[in-house]
Amino acid sequence: MAPLRWVFLILVLHSLMPKPISSNPTLTPGKLAQIPLDFLDFAKKPEIKDWMVGIRRKIHENPELGFEEFETSKLIRAELDKMGIPYKYPVAVTGVVAFVGTGGPPFVAIRADMDALAMEEAVEWEYKSKVPGKMHACGHDAHVAMLLGAAKMLQERRHDLQGTVVLIFQPAEEGGGGAKKMLDAGALENVQAIFGLHVSSAHPIGAVAARPGPILAANGFFEAVINGKGGHAAIPQLAIDPILTASNVIVNLQHLISREADPLDSQVISVAKFQAGGAFNVIPDSVTIGGTFRAFSKESFSQLMQRIEEVITKQASVQRCNATVIFNTDEWPFYPVTTNNEVLHEYFRKVAGDMLGVQNILEKKPLMGAEDFSFYTEAIPGYFYFLGMENESQGKFESGHSPHFRINEDALPYGAALHASLATRYLLENPLKHTNAEAMLEDEPERSFHDEL
Repeated sequence: MAPLRWVFLILVLHSLMPKPISSNPTLTPGKLAQIPLDFLDFAKKPEIKDWMVGIRRKIHENPELGFEEFETSKLIRAELDKMGIPYKYPVAVTGVVAFVGTGGPPFVAIRADMDALAMEEAVEWEYKSKVPGKMHACGHDAHVAMLLGAAKMLQERRHDLQGTVVLIFQPAEEGGGGAKKMLDAGALENVQAIFGLHVSSAHPIGAVAARPGPILAANGFFEAVINGKGGHAAIPQLAIDPILTASNVIVNLQHLISREADPLDSQVISVAKFQAGGAFNVIPDSVTIGGTFRAFSKESFSQLMQRIEEVITKQASVQRCNATVIFNTDEWPFYPVTTNNEVLHEYFRKVAGDMLGVQNILEKKPLMGAEDFSFYTEAIPGYFYFLGMENESQGKFESGHSPHFRINEDALPYGAALHASLATRYLLENPLKHTNAEAMLEDEPERSFHDEL
């Protein structure tokens, strides 16, 4: 019986090998190319676009910070309930993971982040933030609206899906590492690939921008307390000035970039926090500084982290102070490099090209910004791209994290349609095969195979 078992096993392994899409005679190139166009036409229907715009504006008026997105999550779940889409909640405190399709493999994911920023909105309009000191200044309200738009379209065509689309509504992208907590909670269990987007004022509406390989930097935060000896500012010789020490530290940290880093290996250190005394004539006992560091490789990132601590502590010692450096990774986890899968890049170019035209697929230069989507791309093949929304006729659109940030709501149908198209075609072009050989194995319970091969 052993030789027969080997025959069955070989047949099964062969059946699981990837098959070219052309092997399915019903999936002609023309039919595949039509899918993104159909989704875009659907998303541009006035009733669909207006519905997405309404959702986006509700979320914009009621911004919530990372892991506090309870009302946003409630709105998402209410819309999913109306569509009849099942979901898991809570995932990573406020996250939602929904499922459209067969409920079985293959699985592909599309993601939106939900959190706002702790800043005051300066845009005067009807739907301005109603919460003092909080604003959707990075477009996450639009991201949620577009993913819900994709959910609606996918649910309409759920019987055509050859697998399951996993919808990831994720909390706390803005520094809280919500993606990592979603991963730890099993949100991507059995998922083969994941796609995500970000609105961009740097590119015209109707265009997208991306690149294969690293696209966004690894990111970390640090804080340092430099302790000296306070005293009267008129007699500094009797004090040990932590402000002067901190100033020297900041200058010397920049030498790590200009004199230690390879000029062809992009790295950044920025000190953005400096807190000291409150009087004009008193040298304080201590100073607190803090900032961010970025790099495009694990090695460079680790080296920067080590040298930041060394420079701060040793420079403080030279100035007769002492310093403590804190990398609070529990509250502010380090983000890895966001790296786009090479195979998914070619796939993205095909799908987006069919929808928008190849002339509107732009190459994105790597950015020193960071994204916790990087946790997903570390775990499974992933792809992150930028959705253009610039339109000169509507005035200047500021970049993210500006109090004057605005969304071009005409971009919503493009993002929703791209989400739906990428997921649908991925399932069609990466089918899970079930052959007669597998059925025969299932009918022979006494024949058990092990995976030691």
